Amino acid sequence: MERRYELRLEQMLAQAEVSPELIQGLFERLESFVEPFAASLDQPEQRRHAAEYVTGLLSKLPRKSGEAIAYLHDHHRQGLQNFVGSVPWGHKPLLAILARQIGEDLGDPDGVIVFDPSAFAKKGTKSVGVARQWCGRLGKVDNC
Repeated sequence: MERRYELRLEQMLAQAEVSPELIQGLFERLESFVEPFAASLDQPEQRRHAAEYVTGLLSKLPRKSGEAIAYLHDHHRQGLQNFVGSVPWGHKPLLAILARQIGEDLGDPDGVIVFDPSAFAKKGTKSVGVARQWCGRLGKVDNC
């Protein structure tokens, strides 16, 4: 990894707000989380690929391609690549499952969680969506 990227990684990790305790048992919890979503897929192989794909995305793989994720799980690449690229599925049942889970966690069926990506300060002109706007992390209007 280039030194400039290593420095940025160190800066980002220093700003991380996730404690090590939250990471304990992450993959087991992730499998439980993915289970109801995977259950909405037609074939058992598709359900297995769904869990493998999500765990691969959260792994330490340097490249998160279908091929790399398949090899991480000691499978041939074609099955996972077909799952990612050509397996038909409907998004509405998945969104309904997610909404139900969030409602249960919040204790209110009408509850919402809002993610505000503008909280990350940005510099330069290459980042998508950067504009002068309120940045909660900085407490002022700046590029974010």
